[in-house]
Amino acid sequence: MAKKKAGGALGRALIKERLQASRGNKRFDTWLHTSELNDGYDWGRLNLQSVTEQSSMDDFLATAELAGTEFVAEKLNIKFVPADARAGLLSAEETKRLKNLHEDNKHFLRIPRRPQWDQSTSSEALQQAERDSFLEWRRELARLEEEQKLLLTPFERNLEFWRQLWRVIERSDVVVQIVDARNPSLFRCPDLEAYVREVSPHKVNMLLVNKADLLTREQRRAWAAHFDREGLRTVFWSALAESDRLDAEEKGMGAEPPQSEESEQEDGDHHEGEDEPKGEISEEEEWLTCSEGEGEGATSQSTFRNSSRLLHKDQLLETFKEVHSGPPCKEGQLTVGLVGYPNVGKSSTINTILRDKKVSVSATPGHTKHFQTLFVEPGLCLCDCPGLVMPSFVSTRAEMICCGILPIDQMRDHVPATSIVCQTIPRHVLEGTYGINIIRPREDEDPDRPPTSEEFLMAYGYMRGFMTSHGQPDQPRSARYILKDYVNGKLLYCHPPPGIHDDHFQPQHRTFPRRDLDGGDLSSTSNKHKVKRIENPVDKNFFHGDNVRALCKGVQSVMAYKPGCGIVAAEKTQTGDNKPWKKHGNRKKKEKVRRLTKHLDA
Repeated sequence: MAKKKAGGALGRALIKERLQASRGNKRFDTWLHTSELNDGYDWGRLNLQSVTEQSSMDDFLATAELAGTEFVAEKLNIKFVPADARAGLLSAEETKRLKNLHEDNKHFLRIPRRPQWDQSTSSEALQQAERDSFLEWRRELARLEEEQKLLLTPFERNLEFWRQLWRVIERSDVVVQIVDARNPSLFRCPDLEAYVREVSPHKVNMLLVNKADLLTREQRRAWAAHFDREGLRTVFWSALAESDRLDAEEKGMGAEPPQSEESEQEDGDHHEGEDEPKGEISEEEEWLTCSEGEGEGATSQSTFRNSSRLLHKDQLLETFKEVHSGPPCKEGQLTVGLVGYPNVGKSSTINTILRDKKVSVSATPGHTKHFQTLFVEPGLCLCDCPGLVMPSFVSTRAEMICCGILPIDQMRDHVPATSIVCQTIPRHVLEGTYGINIIRPREDEDPDRPPTSEEFLMAYGYMRGFMTSHGQPDQPRSARYILKDYVNGKLLYCHPPPGIHDDHFQPQHRTFPRRDLDGGDLSSTSNKHKVKRIENPVDKNFFHGDNVRALCKGVQSVMAYKPGCGIVAAEKTQTGDNKPWKKHGNRKKKEKVRRLTKHLDA
């Protein structure tokens, strides 16, 4: 009974409060709106009470009221969010602004320096100085991100990895940066070159453009000219293609013997303007320099000349020996240090040169954990450094995934990275590579717009059979496969050097035929006329026959129109009544349906 009384009291209290609210009794102990000014009739009847505690919202509103601040609702401030924003892509204005901002602050991108030391410096003092210098370096990058609102690559924050780099630079005569041929500017660190010159003026910087078999001759020639203007020694190399060539030679399938310089020059002139096949090492290509193609009076800014030729193993080793002319760090031995980002091919290059698996390789970035020295021949030593992600400017994290800097399997959001693939790879290349048909744009959309990530992943998921438990294509799984093809080069996009438009630097996309909205080939001259439709003879006989009519009661000719025959003259029925489906004199007997449909039995 006590519980019943208690429940009744609570109910009566709620009903009383509701009745008071309905009668218009206002509660003046709320601090909700600053527009409730304390004046007029309500001010004289205000029940003053002490307020010692307020919520954060009430305190903000009370302070605003004391300060005389008025809040005015803004209307018609509608902002349309474009589809690119939902896909994680930047607009053209934002991309241009970030590019200018990166150019203005590129001098802040520095790698940590090892403090000065000598033989009298103790081990404990040196380690403490290294930690202090590394901490100050990290603070400078943090201030750069906070003040300028810039996005940096997730650079290496482990001091031990940078100590490995310091040791490799100190003991190397030639420091070789290995970069990916599809985007050399991103993987190149100019401050590393400056640090090498600070350590010793006798050390030589060199750039090794790996995976260069993905580039054509004209693309390599453009990059060679760019780095020649930068004053940086550059060679083009492909560890995978060279390994395949050496394997073929060992199996007795040896390549053609090298040609002379005269024949190379003749072949180069004869094949001028033709693209080199992907993955093929060209023996007949001539040595080209940045000064060629710029006029007879053009001269290089440096004393050396970069070649666009794809080097072999022996040619690469000879280049290492020729670039260094000063005193070596170790008497009678030339040490070549290989540094660069993860997954650019440092370990693969060493294995190809040594023709044995001396270094374990993996597609996962950051596989090598410590540096090691390997002798190729007496007097020539290679030093493999762990892959270091050096600080660099990027626009989004999706760009780092597409460049292979971040692991794909640890990706959380697949839409931005897949959207970049759809923006860089044309629609007809995606369809030709995977043999799929991506849904076309609507009539009210731009017919030449790139496909969205959802459209591409839906088509790919249906083709591969990647389905979820709900019967829909598994888009995250499809995105991982597509991004791995993009990183491995199956979906190829090459970034151009400065001064060249992106669309003019993709000759590999021209090998895929373009298709119109109906699926026809627009790139072939033989298919420019309208494609003739092949019609099934069974459907043609059925739908174009004169005896096609619905099996229902009614007149066959209405308003001088007969189904299957068009406009005809009005027919008179034999029966003289309004039942024209009867074709005999007996008005009580209908024609059998099987006779009406006997033409369908054939």
